[in-house]
Amino acid sequence: KASAGGGGKGMRIVSTETMLPGAIRATRSEASSAFGNPAIYVERYLGAARHIEIQVMADTRGNVVYLGERECSLQRRHQKVIEEAPSAFVDCELRRRMGEAAVRLARAVGYTNAGTMEFLVDPSRNFYFLEMNTRLQVEHPTTEMVTGLDLVKEQIRIAAGEALSVRQDDIQLRGHAIECRIYAEDPFNNFMPSPGRIRTLRTPGGPGLRIESAIYEGCEVPIHYDPLISKLVAWGRDRDEAMERTRRALSEYVVLGVRTNIPFHRQVLNLPQFAAGEINTEFLESWLVKGLTSQNGAFAEIALIAGALYLHSKKRLTASSLGQGGQVDSAWKAAGRQDGLRRR
Repeated sequence: KASAGGGGKGMRIVSTETMLPGAIRATRSEASSAFGNPAIYVERYLGAARHIEIQVMADTRGNVVYLGERECSLQRRHQKVIEEAPSAFVDCELRRRMGEAAVRLARAVGYTNAGTMEFLVDPSRNFYFLEMNTRLQVEHPTTEMVTGLDLVKEQIRIAAGEALSVRQDDIQLRGHAIECRIYAEDPFNNFMPSPGRIRTLRTPGGPGLRIESAIYEGCEVPIHYDPLISKLVAWGRDRDEAMERTRRALSEYVVLGVRTNIPFHRQVLNLPQFAAGEINTEFLESWLVKGLTSQNGAFAEIALIAGALYLHSKKRLTASSLGQGGQVDSAWKAAGRQDGLRRR
């Protein structure tokens, strides 16, 4: 792993001794290129584990609290793509043990600010420390949705030297939240980046939905930066309602001009394994080996329907534009009929 790394970059899995020299060279090269630091370290690899992280907040007055966990096991190339709060796997006892461990870690280094302790959790509910992120993470809205706290506001309070607005006993998790990271990439072409100009944008709305994005119709999505263009977050009174709201929001989300991974999210949300919470850090990669369900058939059917409607409307327009004795009606009437057909 790259010592200064993050976001899934600068990581290699080594399963045999002969793979080690090449993996070290490749990891050091990637770490130097991506982070300006070739330092790497080695740790035990845990397969089929869950990636669970604990959100902490610490002020300058010695108060440190944990705000529950986030399930971040759905990853592609070590990059999180779907997150949940709380985890369907974590029970109250494991949440308490992990939360208390995260608080001890923060206190041990004299940490202040929002921070995240990341862990791997094996099927027996043993947890292993991965790293600490000294910032708010992309997925922090899920924690805000289930705790009702504004984490940015808490950061400002901390920076101003004020105490946290809550104590540990005040924190309760209500409902369930799911976040889908919307990337400008083509899931049907090995997730290649899809830069370009956004021509049409229709964002979903409704109870429990939160969209975080800076894109708009006409804006350019460059190829030089991370392809994340939006975060779709759905809250529900329980996990089933959160999943249903997420599915509906994904079905209503329209981005034209660039390709996005919205179709990928739709398929994942409909998987029985996801519905059952039976996931780990290897799940997505194993599922993707079989490939996404192609949309080519659906697109072809839509194109045929659109073509048939166009020809039908054109014939109707031509017939209706001829008056008695082959006389052509007013051009204003013809234009009005054509505009009306377009609006249907």
